[in-house]
Amino acid sequence: MKPLVNSEEILAYIPQRPPIVMVDVLYNASLKSATSGFLIKENNIFLKGDYLDSPGLIENIAQTAAASAGYQFKKNAMPVKIGFIGSIKKLRINHWPKVGEELLTTIDEVNEVMSVKIIEGKITSNGKEVATCEMKIFLMEST
Repeated sequence: MKPLVNSEEILAYIPQRPPIVMVDVLYNASLKSATSGFLIKENNIFLKGDYLDSPGLIENIAQTAAASAGYQFKKNAMPVKIGFIGSIKKLRINHWPKVGEELLTTIDEVNEVMSVKIIEGKITSNGKEVATCEMKIFLMEST
């Protein structure tokens, strides 16, 4: 799959900075859905032993949403807004991905009310479902 946004460009689309960056590439982004890729490296701050822990999985889903929103803002010549996780519901972790695994993360927007988006996120690796959740994200208005 050819990236829409590659690893050299990704920081222009998300507010996070190393060592908290949890997306490498953005494969697609529409107004309602997106897919990102992320390779788990041995220096990741969210590792527990050789496995990516739940904060890393949650941040990966949130940053996939951020990269998608950033892509849409830039495409429309608007400033990229900062988002905040408001709540996480229905978090299910099926297995812990290891260092060296590549995550493929998909988000789908379920609802949007004013500056609040509700998304469903799904992470897979090697064709197996890693984790899913529903997330409420608040977008900060530009001043």
